[in-house]
Amino acid sequence: MLALSAEGVLPKVDYAIFADTGWEPKSVYDHLDRLEREIAAPAGIPVLRVSSGSIRVDALDPHHRFASMPLYILNQDGRPGMTRRQCTGEYKVKPIKKKIRDLLGFPYPARVPKGTFVEQLIGISTDEFHRAKDADVQYMRNAHPLIDMGWTRSDCVRYLTSLGLADTPKSSCLGCPFHGNAQWRHIRDTSPAEWADVVEFDAAIRKGNARANATGNVLLGEAFLHRSRVPLDEAPIDHVTAAERAALADGNTDEAELGVVNGCSPWACRGDVEAVQDDFGLTA
Repeated sequence: MLALSAEGVLPKVDYAIFADTGWEPKSVYDHLDRLEREIAAPAGIPVLRVSSGSIRVDALDPHHRFASMPLYILNQDGRPGMTRRQCTGEYKVKPIKKKIRDLLGFPYPARVPKGTFVEQLIGISTDEFHRAKDADVQYMRNAHPLIDMGWTRSDCVRYLTSLGLADTPKSSCLGCPFHGNAQWRHIRDTSPAEWADVVEFDAAIRKGNARANATGNVLLGEAFLHRSRVPLDEAPIDHVTAAERAALADGNTDEAELGVVNGCSPWACRGDVEAVQDDFGLTA
């Protein structure tokens, strides 16, 4: 959408906002730099980077309040579970709303006057039209131009390819528990340093987040990043799930692309039942 706006296909936006969780793949930060330099800046569109801090650092800091990630839990009786997902709201939605209030001139706790709002363009394609929702506050109104244009994800990929951006990575935390096997394989096989990072983090959160443990809210079980509920470096990530086979069978996705399909968006996080189903028969 940034490129469409810069080219004049969509109205020129006043700002582009990127919510940084502090734990994105290096490829995402490199791509953002390139977009800002080659597309946004020439079109006069400021790219604003906002953040609530580093989700990785906060999870391991016993002195910091932590908005929990949706970790997979193996309870003491052997039954599976999941912790609540609060991370999208804390590290994506919250800093964006804060910045929008600032841009409107009514920072919290000031009341935003009725009738004062921003129109926010959300990049949801027709493949996921069911994720298109209205904003939950009156000072933001969501628009979904890709749906209005009838664009599918394949249309977006073709357009990006025409601009030399075929290698656009998917934005999501390195250690997001909603990664599919293909994404875990992609990290392991393409970035050894980032793989070592997520393996280390997975081991560090086995007893839950550090703040909860420090305050006596000890996890009655064990926490894991992978839905198999075994340590990440032992998890069966080479197993091709039914969802991956279906994506490959549709002819629009190849093995390399599988590793960057799922991810996290402030307004359309793929952390729902369909995103966590796999051949283990486990769902959130």
